[in-house]
Amino acid sequence: MFAIPLGADNAELRPLEPWQAEEFLAHMDRGREFIGQHIGLADAAADLESARGWLRSYAEKTAADAGRLYGIWLDGVLVGGVLFRVFDTEKGTCEAGCWLEPAAAGRGLVTRASRIIIDWAFRERGMHRVEWQVSSANAPSINVAKRLGMSRDGVLRSHTSYRGARQDTEVWSVLAHEWLADDTAAPASTSAPASASASASASASTP
Repeated sequence: MFAIPLGADNAELRPLEPWQAEEFLAHMDRGREFIGQHIGLADAAADLESARGWLRSYAEKTAADAGRLYGIWLDGVLVGGVLFRVFDTEKGTCEAGCWLEPAAAGRGLVTRASRIIIDWAFRERGMHRVEWQVSSANAPSINVAKRLGMSRDGVLRSHTSYRGARQDTEVWSVLAHEWLADDTAAPASTSAPASASASASASASTP
């Protein structure tokens, strides 16, 4: 299995697949309350069966070239992940997302991992637009979008219902020509994610 180093702090980006369901569930149990503040992943992976089913759904997306899912490991422990919830090669658009357990927050892991998969989408797959949809209340995820050089396209007011309350959704995006013109956007390694898609794993949900 491939692993992409995310820096000098022993963090790695790897495929996250159905056979890792037990490890994924243990990770979700550690961060369930924190992760569930803004995204439905905490509810979608409530037990081993549902966790495996969620991972399987992204394995199927990967096989159909309709999404991707990668885990973030820190010191050998799964602590979060990044994904393409939507990956539409015909339209040239995709939607990226992330999640992270609280013990790993504040290290820049999601920003580093997101930069790798976004760079791959633009350089290797020829995508035109990468989108980031986020609850207006999810300040950490909004800050990731800003650090990635995204622009806020607008706010979908009262867009979704989450745990019984309506919430606004902010839409952020970056376009290919913007990303490729920004020398600071590209990660140190831009070729590794291409082998990721050829190798294995799959895709998921948004913050």
